[in-house]
Amino acid sequence: MSELIKNKIQELSNQLEEYNYNYYVLSSPTISDFEFDKLLEELIALETQYPEYLSPNSPSQRVGGQITKDFKTVKHNYPMLSLGNTYNEEDLNAFDERIRKAGLNEYEYVCELKYDGVSISLTYVDGTLTQAVTRGDGEKGDDVTANVKTIKSIPLRLRGTGFPKEFEIRGEIVMPKRSF
Repeated sequence: MSELIKNKIQELSNQLEEYNYNYYVLSSPTISDFEFDKLLEELIALETQYPEYLSPNSPSQRVGGQITKDFKTVKHNYPMLSLGNTYNEEDLNAFDERIRKAGLNEYEYVCELKYDGVSISLTYVDGTLTQAVTRGDGEKGDDVTANVKTIKSIPLRLRGTGFPKEFEIRGEIVMPKRSF
């Protein structure tokens, strides 16, 4: 019986993660909100009745999850630096010269729009999100893992295969005006 319950919880979790992915990442919902809510209610009921099978990465932990304001400070494995400002061609040429003097022969530049948000470092171990840390002072940042888990477009578990056992990805969390 317990194996059946465990499998049912895992099956519901996988379904809900897939529906969340379709809705929040692909912007292509595959079920109605009502159907989603019913599946989520079923998952919550099972996890309540069988708490030994509750995973911290369950879809039930994303909805209405508690957001903490008391953050633990975490030292970055590698400094999380900010880009310097450049205002003219001379600054760009000086930067390029420093790169050449550093012995880097093969490189290219990429330009993109600047987004102003919160710089974040996400750590995945065995494909599961284990930690989210802000830039902070570049050496240390705030552990905001619980908060980041409420952002439905950030995967709690990676899809697919072939990624390293442990890795860190960095980016910017932004909220577009239309979300207000």
